Amino acid sequence: MDIILVPGFWLNASAWDAVTPPLVAAGHTVHPLTLPGMGSVDDDRSGIGLEDHVDAVVAAVDALDDDAQVVLVGHSGGGAVIHAAADRRPGRIARNVYVDSVPMGHGSVINDALPVVGHEIPLPDWSVFDEPDLVDLDEDLRARFRAVAIPTPVRVASDPVTLSDDRRYEVPTTVIACEAFEGFDSPSSMYRHFIGAGSPYTAELAALHDYEIVDLSTGHWPMFTRPGELGEAITAAVSG
Repeated sequence: MDIILVPGFWLNASAWDAVTPPLVAAGHTVHPLTLPGMGSVDDDRSGIGLEDHVDAVVAAVDALDDDAQVVLVGHSGGGAVIHAAADRRPGRIARNVYVDSVPMGHGSVINDALPVVGHEIPLPDWSVFDEPDLVDLDEDLRARFRAVAIPTPVRVASDPVTLSDDRRYEVPTTVIACEAFEGFDSPSSMYRHFIGAGSPYTAELAALHDYEIVDLSTGHWPMFTRPGELGEAITAAVSG
């Protein structure tokens, strides 16, 4: 199976380095992506929008053999990117895997509330994030994250998601839920509560024909806090 790994904000292909060994050991071929504008802190991000990131994932799918089984994995904001890519190529995607993320509906934006500097969004101060985001992200891991963090193009966060093909709802889906807020027994119970309550946040997920939600209880960045377990969870999702 070909597995395309799409990082979330502030990260590039290197974020998956410690996650991929279980996937490779299971016989899969992994394709970690560095999305446009995310190569280095010196990249020009001024003209890059969400569609540029979606186009990069679609190009990665198109570069594979026509009969290749392709799984897309998206972390955080990368979840919106893989969902839009599946909308463009629904017949090519065997499964979408959302890591602490959900598919976002047409017209929604990933996050237009983050602090912006010029044409980009640098990794903010930790105080910007909720406590559940930071579970298991100790001081050493925070320092490591900040050392490799690359600013995200501002339009990737604020451009509306564009979707048009209802066949995207037929793509089998796994959500790897990593954080739960107060009042919930587990991350997956929080997602199921939102679905039952008709929350707009999970409306696109609820519309899918075939989805599962599994738990990996940690903070928002399991590629740093639980990379081996994340790799195993993705392997299980692909096998399932």
